[in-house]
Amino acid sequence: MSGPSRVTAVIVAYNRRDLLTEVLDALAHQTRAVDSIVVVNNASTDDTSQVVRDSGQDVTLIELTRNTGGAGGFAVGMAAAMVRHNPDWIWVMDDDTVPDKNALLGLMNTVTGYPGTALTAVGSRVVWTDGDEHPMNTPRENPFASAREKSDADAVSAMPVRSLSFVSSMYRADRVRAVGYPIVDYFLWNDDFEFSTRVLHGHRGLSTPASVVVHKTARRGSTDDDPGERFRFEVRNKIWLFRHSRALRRREKFVYGASSLVRWGRTVVKSGDRRVLRDGFVHGRREALQRPPRPNAEALYDAGVPGDVIAELGRAE
Repeated sequence: MSGPSRVTAVIVAYNRRDLLTEVLDALAHQTRAVDSIVVVNNASTDDTSQVVRDSGQDVTLIELTRNTGGAGGFAVGMAAAMVRHNPDWIWVMDDDTVPDKNALLGLMNTVTGYPGTALTAVGSRVVWTDGDEHPMNTPRENPFASAREKSDADAVSAMPVRSLSFVSSMYRADRVRAVGYPIVDYFLWNDDFEFSTRVLHGHRGLSTPASVVVHKTARRGSTDDDPGERFRFEVRNKIWLFRHSRALRRREKFVYGASSLVRWGRTVVKSGDRRVLRDGFVHGRREALQRPPRPNAEALYDAGVPGDVIAELGRAE
């Protein structure tokens, strides 16, 4: 890329106006300034939109008429970033993700200092409010990384990864244009896993401790905590991913499929109501086998998505 890279931050917001205020304030005080910001209000019932308008920042606000989940919010936000701001990089985060003042600087220094083949994605270190690593967002080293990839990552004190969380990760816009956007029908869970592995298929990505964000969840939970009825989304989306997504190679499907079964087993063991998980499994499996995910433009029908953004989503299908 010639000249300084343009970075657009994308935030998906839903009924957390106080935390959103913190996020916007943190973005306003980055040592490496963001070039533009997009906030997607996922049909909040609080005054989220007014918080954005009162922030004093030049923010592109997209107000949806129904909650499309994290998957829909990020798909809309990334497409809006593309058509409204033409960035080189898209930096995504939830409305409970508060970046340290050097978070973007750390991401960009990792990108510019990397000695290997150009990176397509890079993620932050995620901590909880006590400063310890958040177990929900702990990065995992790419089990398929070559010795050269590991050596190149070591040169910038980072770790090669095969997937990233939407809790602060950044993607090259030209790669997003090539592979498309998050799958809206996932709604929540595994949307970031599917999208990031699709972006990184045949390309390199890193997790860097040089960029730190605080994930202000209500408690310091992990990925195998009891999800209750939401287990339906975990099961449905994983089956969709393994059956329909082009993100993973065959051997990767075996490795990640086995890992999912192990995690599901831990979830069941820890659950206080296994009947709910059983019902969620049956429901999710039935949904997954009935049909594949719909095209994004169809899934967002009547959600209040602006015309230029829906056209971009349609183009990328």
